[in-house]
Amino acid sequence: MITLRHLVSLLALLALFALPPAADAQENDQSTPQTVTGVDELIRILESEEARTALLTRLKTEAATQASTDQPSGEATIARQVAEQTRAAAEQIVAGGSTVWTGLVALAAMITDPDPGDYTALRSIILNVVLVAAGLFTSFLVLRILVHPLQRSFDNRAAGRHWFVKATYVLVATVADVVTVALAWGVGYFLALQVVGGGTGQMDINQTLLLNAFLLVELIKVTMRLLLHPRFSNLRPIPVSDTSAAYWYFWIARIVSLIGYAFMFVAPIMATNVSESAAQAVRVLVMFTALVIGVVIILQNRDRVRHALSSGAAQGRSDFVSRSSALLAGIWHLLAIAYLFAIVLVWLVNPSGALPYMMAATLKSIVAIVVGGLVTAFIGRFANAGLRLPDDLRARLPALEARLKAFVPGVMQIIRAIVTFGVIIAIAQAWRLIDFLAWLASDSGQRVSGSTLAALIILLFGFVAYLAVSSWVEYRLNPQFGTIPTSREKTLLSLFQNAFTIALVVLVTMLALAQIGVNIAPLLAGAGVLGLAIGFGAQKLVQDIITGVFIQLENVMNEGDVVSLGSVSGVVERLTIRSVSIRSLDGTLHLIPFSSVDTVSNMMKGFSYHVAEIGVAYREDITEVKEAMHEAFDLLMQSEWREMIVDKLDMHGVTAFGDSAVMVRARIKTVPGGHWATGRAYNELIKQVFDRRGIEIPFPHVTLYMGEDKAGMSPPLRVKNEVRTESGSDDRPVLITDAE
Repeated sequence: MITLRHLVSLLALLALFALPPAADAQENDQSTPQTVTGVDELIRILESEEARTALLTRLKTEAATQASTDQPSGEATIARQVAEQTRAAAEQIVAGGSTVWTGLVALAAMITDPDPGDYTALRSIILNVVLVAAGLFTSFLVLRILVHPLQRSFDNRAAGRHWFVKATYVLVATVADVVTVALAWGVGYFLALQVVGGGTGQMDINQTLLLNAFLLVELIKVTMRLLLHPRFSNLRPIPVSDTSAAYWYFWIARIVSLIGYAFMFVAPIMATNVSESAAQAVRVLVMFTALVIGVVIILQNRDRVRHALSSGAAQGRSDFVSRSSALLAGIWHLLAIAYLFAIVLVWLVNPSGALPYMMAATLKSIVAIVVGGLVTAFIGRFANAGLRLPDDLRARLPALEARLKAFVPGVMQIIRAIVTFGVIIAIAQAWRLIDFLAWLASDSGQRVSGSTLAALIILLFGFVAYLAVSSWVEYRLNPQFGTIPTSREKTLLSLFQNAFTIALVVLVTMLALAQIGVNIAPLLAGAGVLGLAIGFGAQKLVQDIITGVFIQLENVMNEGDVVSLGSVSGVVERLTIRSVSIRSLDGTLHLIPFSSVDTVSNMMKGFSYHVAEIGVAYREDITEVKEAMHEAFDLLMQSEWREMIVDKLDMHGVTAFGDSAVMVRARIKTVPGGHWATGRAYNELIKQVFDRRGIEIPFPHVTLYMGEDKAGMSPPLRVKNEVRTESGSDDRPVLITDAE
């Protein structure tokens, strides 16, 4: 250790290198003795301003030269550090191997050529420990047998009960298990103090090591039983089968017992009574045994874990978790085996520092993965349980439940991604790859996390606003509640919903980008320029929109109207600002952009007319025909169709003389769109009244002219009753006349 005296001597030695100012001062001062101590020389240098400055300059120059010599470049420093770490690891591995070999030699020597004194002392220690161990494990076995019926009753009572009641039984059963371990541990201490110790109240350190190892190992086993419960399936919180629970508990309990008793009991005894090398040899043998058991367990479960990891991708899922699991399925066993070998190697190199850190990081990683899996499973179970709204709300808003159900899968993907990201962050934090908590506490971390949270809140409020407006429009268009919406209201509400959705998406996107630090001013300017460019490049689209705006302002047609647009006629199913969708009579859906619309013929605007143009024979009395048409109209007014008729019959009279009939026309005024059904009913009544009155509705007549003779007489046409069949014909009868 460098003391103050050493430092003073070093400075004095440096001062003796004949610095010019210091040498001149020594030559001018003849009264100073030639032999002075280092302290006196240092005092003289510190008292002189020039000497002190020169000394500091010399020291800084030497330090800079030494630094440049030791570290010629940054790359050399990193390479040197890697080389030094590799060399240290190799040396520690060799030293560990030498220690193990020395321990094995010491164990062999103790067995083959034991020292009588050491053998007698070791035999006494082993005898006392065996007595305490016999009493300890016997009492523990008896207590376990006594507690087993109690835990069995808890298991039977927990079957089919609520999760809270089941958790209560699990907790009580675990407490009983802990009490059993504590009582057995107390019995072991009593035996060590009062029986083996001869009633002196004192016990050997080796017995204490056994009892402490028993307590720690059995408490770890209690934790494993809490999670697996191989004998009581109803008390098992983890959803695994009885066979899997028994399998994992068996192997984990064996590994815990092997390592726990070896490190906390056998190795300390060997270190005290034989040698530290022998103790290290025991530890190495136990670790390699545990390594072999771990490799065997991994290879036994390789296929099972591979199928479990690739199940999501096999079911057609394409999310990040499923793809990552499928990629990991083929190599997980290699990674696990490499991890076990790394643990053993790290333990051999640095058992006191690296191994505790690695085990703590592993435990934290396992906890993060388990918690993330439980959260994802809980949310998935909630989503799979189904979302069902109250009947009254479903009646008012029929599409709300379907809209929410369609929203759930997207939310599940986002939540899975967030949980996966959180698990990755937790694992990286556990292995000290990143310091996420420190970054989160910094100014930049708080700024980024606050901005992200604000953006998520804006997105959430945007979705709520969309859901509220969509539900209000749906409620307003529901004819079962409130007033029945008109066609104009249906059209305007649909257009409002579309426009609101587009505006909301743009606004929420801009606000969210602004919250995460994106400057939206260039985006707005770019959107204006892009809109102008689109306006020039897509003139047809602009024409569609402008024409659609004027059509909506003029209220020419609405949803549900029957219109004719050029050669297409049908019912308007959907109106947007750019196009109209028309369903024709045969069910074909026509999408017509407004830029191609020249004329709109609306058959349901204000009112409608059924034009009844009836053809009667030339011999019929027109007055009687008009009376018959009025009679049919009176019958129509007595039927259920009278609600559609808004005025009396408008009789026009004779409108044309046809080839075979006289055309008589009347007109019935109806509500918009009611003229088709009313006209069909009126035609049926016209047929009935005309048949009753004997009024003929003629079909086309043909007059056969046979010609004239020279006297201007036309020969008569006679039809014989004879019917003959021409050869080669299809046996149809042919009339024979005199003209033949």
